[in-house]
Amino acid sequence: MPVRRRVFLNLLAAAAVVPLTAQQSQADDYPSRPVKIIVPFGAGGPTDVYTRDIGEELRKALRQPFVMENRPGAGTTIGTELVAQATPDGYTLLMASSTQTVNETLYQDKPYQLLHDLVPIAPLMENDMVLVVHPSVPAKNLAEFLALARAKPGTINFGSSGPGSNYHMAAELLKSLTGINIVHVPYKGSTGMRTDILSGQIQMLFDSIPTMAPMVKANMVRALGTSGLTRSPILPDVPTIAEAGVPGFQFSQWNGFMAPKGTPAPIIDKLNRTITTILSRPDIKASWEAQGATPMVMTQPQFAAFMQAQVDKWAKVIKTNHIALIR
Repeated sequence: MPVRRRVFLNLLAAAAVVPLTAQQSQADDYPSRPVKIIVPFGAGGPTDVYTRDIGEELRKALRQPFVMENRPGAGTTIGTELVAQATPDGYTLLMASSTQTVNETLYQDKPYQLLHDLVPIAPLMENDMVLVVHPSVPAKNLAEFLALARAKPGTINFGSSGPGSNYHMAAELLKSLTGINIVHVPYKGSTGMRTDILSGQIQMLFDSIPTMAPMVKANMVRALGTSGLTRSPILPDVPTIAEAGVPGFQFSQWNGFMAPKGTPAPIIDKLNRTITTILSRPDIKASWEAQGATPMVMTQPQFAAFMQAQVDKWAKVIKTNHIALIR
C-alpha cells in the first residue's frame, strides 16, 4: 500500500476514535455538577417519594445532587417536551411512566416522539393501584358498585390526574371489561383528584396503593379492589379486582428514567449501572416493598424493549375501545 494512502487511512481511524474517547472521558467525569430530574406530574404522588429516594442514593453514589423538579400539565407532555428539547449531556433527565407510553397514541399533536426524541435509561419501580370510593357511595364492595353504576349510568364521576394518566386508563380498562358508564373528571395533577375524593366532589378514583393506603385505613375512603394479580401486603383485606368479579383485570403503574436523544452512550450506561446497583440492594427492596412498591431492574436494552411493548399495548387498547384522541 502506498505510504500516502496508508497515512490517510490511519488519520481516518484516529479521527473515528477521538469522539469515542471524548465521550468516554465525558462519562468518566460525569456528573461534575447537579443533575435535574424532571417529574411531569403534580407533587404528592408516589413518583415524588421514590424519585427523591433514588435521587438521594444517586447523590451518594455519584457525589453530585440529583434534584427533582415537578413540571406537571397536559397529561405529562409539558415536562416530557422540556426534557426532549434539553441539551443531551446527562444533566436533564425525565422520570417517565406508563402515562407517556399511553400518550404516544392518545395525544396526536405532541411536539415530540417518545422513543425517537428520548432514550430509555433504566426503570425505577412499579406498584399496584387501588379503586376507592367516597364513603357516601352506597356500595360496600365491587359487585355492589358495578350494580350501582349500571343502575344509574353517567351519574358516578371518577377523577384522574389527566387524560392518558395511569389513573384514567385503569378506569377505562374497568369500563371496557364491565360495560359501566362512569364519567371522567380530569385534573391538572393528582393533588386535586385526591382533595376531591376526600370531600366527595367525585365519587371514585384509582390511585397508587402507597399513597391511598393511609386514607383507606383511616376510613376516609372505602377500598373496593386492588389492580394487581395478587393481593397487596399493604391492604391484605382488599381483594383484587379480578378476584372481586372482573376476570382479566390487571394494571400496574411503573416509572423509569429517560434522557434526551443524543446523550452520550457511556453516560446512559453509567446511569443504568448505578441505578441497577442501587435497586438490587436488599435494603432498598425491603423498604420499598413494605410501602407497596417493587424496584424494577433491567438493562438499558431491556428497558427500551419494555417501553416499546408498552407503547404498542396501549395503542391497541385505545383503538379497540375507541378512546377519544387528543389534539
